[in-house]
Amino acid sequence: MITNPPVRINKWLLPFSWLYGLIVFFRNKLFDWKILKYEEFDIPVICIGNITAGGTGKTPHTEYLIEILQDKYRVAVLSRGYKRKTKGFVLATSESTSLEIGDESFQIKQKYPNAIIAVDGNRRRGINELLALEKPPQVILLDDAFQHRYVKPSYTIILSDYNRPIYEDKLLPAGRLRESAMHVRKASMVIVTKCPQKLQPIEYRIISHNINTFPYQSLFFTSFNYQNLKPVFSENEQEIDLDYLDDKDILLVTGIASPKMIIEKLSEYTNKVEAMIYPDHHAFKARDIKDIANKFEAIQSVNKIILVTEKDAARLVLRDDIDEQLKSSFYYLPIEVVFSDEESKQQFKDKIYKHVKENTGNRAFYKR
Repeated sequence: MITNPPVRINKWLLPFSWLYGLIVFFRNKLFDWKILKYEEFDIPVICIGNITAGGTGKTPHTEYLIEILQDKYRVAVLSRGYKRKTKGFVLATSESTSLEIGDESFQIKQKYPNAIIAVDGNRRRGINELLALEKPPQVILLDDAFQHRYVKPSYTIILSDYNRPIYEDKLLPAGRLRESAMHVRKASMVIVTKCPQKLQPIEYRIISHNINTFPYQSLFFTSFNYQNLKPVFSENEQEIDLDYLDDKDILLVTGIASPKMIIEKLSEYTNKVEAMIYPDHHAFKARDIKDIANKFEAIQSVNKIILVTEKDAARLVLRDDIDEQLKSSFYYLPIEVVFSDEESKQQFKDKIYKHVKENTGNRAFYKR
């Protein structure tokens, strides 16, 4: 059986976690008592969120939802556009950059040009702006909005990282929970993400028991499948099969919340991996580019590449201070969501289709 090390808790910060918990509790009560007001909408609004600070795989799962919905509906994705340089509501176009809409929204727009992509820190205003479009969306996906209670979604999906179980974690700042694990009960569905692809049946039972979902909730398990490497800067360059990495020297450059899985994946192909790890959503600067170039040059091999994630590629592609020779060495590693088995995959789709189809405001749009 695969086991993870115990979740690291900064016990000396627990008093601050208790204080943080009181603040979160009181804020939630203000919504429960209707002192703070939320708004509901007459179309499906599906929230993809988590109760943990850090990466749980929201963007790949949002992309998966686009994949299964876009042939039937006009799909919009609304996020806050973390670390963008713009303010207010911004509707993405084919010309938008990650500086204008954030790296995650930029990534999604590049992969799904027909989807409606928008950013707004005020999700309620953002939804109203989307509904005012000449061709408004028929389904709205809210990326990372579980704590944004000014909007009441019609369906809520909570993601939990297999490598850091919510039932073993503590509230910020001692742990990484944004709110108590008991708030999982507010979700329509829970997905345990980043699972090993060979998860044992006993682990399914243990995790299911510990999460303890209610009868009205669904529980799924997903992992990531790594696809062929793609060039960051040139569409003319060919994709590279993962087997190409066999015994190659790799300079891994990441600015994501948790690079652990990528490092583990690369170790299946080569033990020659050097990592330059930056903070999540890191905005690469001239000094960083110089450091990357120096580090890459110092690798004494002709069979070497620089590997980044899709989100890192969205930021790096804007840099005009990378020389052409170095650009040709940059590749990114796409990922896709894989369900634990085909039956679970179909059950997930059926639940999403059923929810959207049964929404009163959307019946006329259903294409079946």
